[in-house]
Formats: sequence, C-alpha cells, structure tokens
Amino acid sequence: MAPPIPKTSEDTIAMPRPTAAQLVYGSCTVIFSTLAMLLLSQTSSGLGITVIVLAAMALGLLVAMTVPLPPAAKAEAASGSAEPAPQEQQQPVSTPL
Repeated sequence: MAPPIPKTSEDTIAMPRPTAAQLVYGSCTVIFSTLAMLLLSQTSSGLGITVIVLAAMALGLLVAMTVPLPPAAKAEAASGSAEPAPQEQQQPVSTPL
C-alpha cells in the first residue's frame, strides 16, 4: 500500500462559498437567458439546444462571479480567514435640546 501523500498549503486553502446574491443572480441569468435564446433562435435540434444551454450556463457563471461582495465579505476574502472583519466603533453624537 502506498504511503499517504502529505498535504501542502495549497491543498488546505478553503474555497469561499458563494453568497445568496451570487446564487440568485447566476440562477436567474441561466434561466432567463436560456428561455430568451431558445425563443429567439427557434431551434429544435439537440445540438442547438445544447449550445444554447452551455452558453447560458457560462453567462450565469460570469454574472455570479461579478456580483459585488459586501464589505465584510471582501475583507474576509482578502485575508483568507473565516473570522468576521472588525467593526468600527461609532462615537455617540450629542444633540442640543
């Protein structure tokens, strides 16, 4: 039996999970672009439908990856840690009566 392969630092890097906005925007893009392309092209062949579905999935992936991240998620992605970004302390504002 072969000895186990040691994990390198590249193997232990966690991939960030997609946000809800990324999932929604990507899914809606795939659904609506597929319907639009199928209706506009009026194709009925299997090859044509396959090309349209693949193009819609690529477009959905592109849209999902370009959705802007919230500031906390940007800091987390940049630091590579799962800890939340520190919140700034707000100073109380005194208002005249």
